Amino acid sequence: MKSCLPVRAFLTLCLGALALAAAQPAAAQLQTPDRRVPSANDLRLSYAPVVKHVAPAVVNVYAARVVRNRNPFFDDPVFRRFFGVPDGAGGSQIQRALGSGVIVDPSGLIVTNVHVIEGADEIKVALPDKREFEATVVLKDQRTDLAVLRIKHDNDRFPFLELGNSDALEVGDVVLAVGNPFGVGQTVTHGIVSALARTDVGSSNYQFFIQTDAAINPGNSGGALVDLDGKLIGINNMILSRSGGSQGIGFAIPSNMVRVVVASAKSGGSAVRRPWLGATLQTVTPDIADSMSLKRPSGALISSIMRDGPAARAGLKVGDVIVSIDGQEVDDSNTFDYRFATKPLGGSAKLGVIRAGRDMVSNIALETAPDSPRDEITIQSRSPLSGAKVANLSPALADELQLKNIDQGVVILETDNGSYASNLGFQRGDVIEEVNGTHIAKTRDLESATKTPNRAWRIVIVRRGQKISAMFGG
Repeated sequence: MKSCLPVRAFLTLCLGALALAAAQPAAAQLQTPDRRVPSANDLRLSYAPVVKHVAPAVVNVYAARVVRNRNPFFDDPVFRRFFGVPDGAGGSQIQRALGSGVIVDPSGLIVTNVHVIEGADEIKVALPDKREFEATVVLKDQRTDLAVLRIKHDNDRFPFLELGNSDALEVGDVVLAVGNPFGVGQTVTHGIVSALARTDVGSSNYQFFIQTDAAINPGNSGGALVDLDGKLIGINNMILSRSGGSQGIGFAIPSNMVRVVVASAKSGGSAVRRPWLGATLQTVTPDIADSMSLKRPSGALISSIMRDGPAARAGLKVGDVIVSIDGQEVDDSNTFDYRFATKPLGGSAKLGVIRAGRDMVSNIALETAPDSPRDEITIQSRSPLSGAKVANLSPALADELQLKNIDQGVVILETDNGSYASNLGFQRGDVIEEVNGTHIAKTRDLESATKTPNRAWRIVIVRRGQKISAMFGG
């Protein structure tokens, strides 16, 4: 019986052979850093070659914001005098957030998550080579939870990652996650693509995620998910966990969605330009499939159509079920939203539709929603809406905020931390209809209606399709 070579000795021989082979090129070639993306054969013993290619482009993102802990009663001079509260009381504190980001352009464009830098007064990024820079926000896209930053610098060139094609991924592909978990410093983990097209698992409007078992932890948000070609195929976004740490269920935003956001940032836009359907959709459930005699519960059902929008001009009708787009299957409304949003503007797309049990094809134009001057203002006068940033609605803004069946009026974009509006529960997407009986059609109407001091306020808003009337003071 022949004896087997010990494993350690075998590995030593293999590594020795690799070292001997590496010593063969000419001396001049050895002096040139190898930035070649490694092949699969290179990675049989180590992921180090792809990590060396990727790591320089993954940065730490530090965001700081000042939070004012101010009780609204402190604004009342009688209250301050009676209780002996000095001017300026209430204080403030600095909150810091830590996340990751990926440089996607040599000029210093960085992609991260909106939730990493939300509300930040100051943003800094730290590169793996120990350099630190201030960064500014170029674009925030709440719908995808993606933000684009720009490094403040003097004509430097930065290492960057090329965007891969996330639609080419398959379940079982090996991937690496790179980020800064728990603030310990740049960390690399590996795993596989566990699932594709995961929907209904996140808080963004586009629910279409890559699932991976590569360890992702707090601080990894905004970091890179890369394939073995060293290309960025996802931005790490969230985890499902009972403990708060990685339990092997992590989710990344596909690179094809990242590409759309980056393209809008590069074009100088402050908002992402994407195709507009001009219709609202709902997922086909088993009950809907039975009632419509569909073969299986799959597709996106058109529940309403906007007049003169792309869907209306394409001849689509309420009750049509969209089952494919340009030959790609549509399982539910989230799948359609993602596929449609990642189509390039201009030209058209072919929608596979089922109408009254019959298959048909409809060509729909890939165009943006019409916009108009938003006239954004922040309410400064003392009222329940003080600190609310508002804008005039348009089809484009309604689509951005995912408001259904309403594209006129005044909508809240955000509320300042610690403001009356924030403390009283007003939210992004609330449409303000009335203030003390005055109809609000434009932002200037709201500004005028809130200037007059009142002891009691009656404000009517529309939130997620429901009308709410609230009383304050009195």
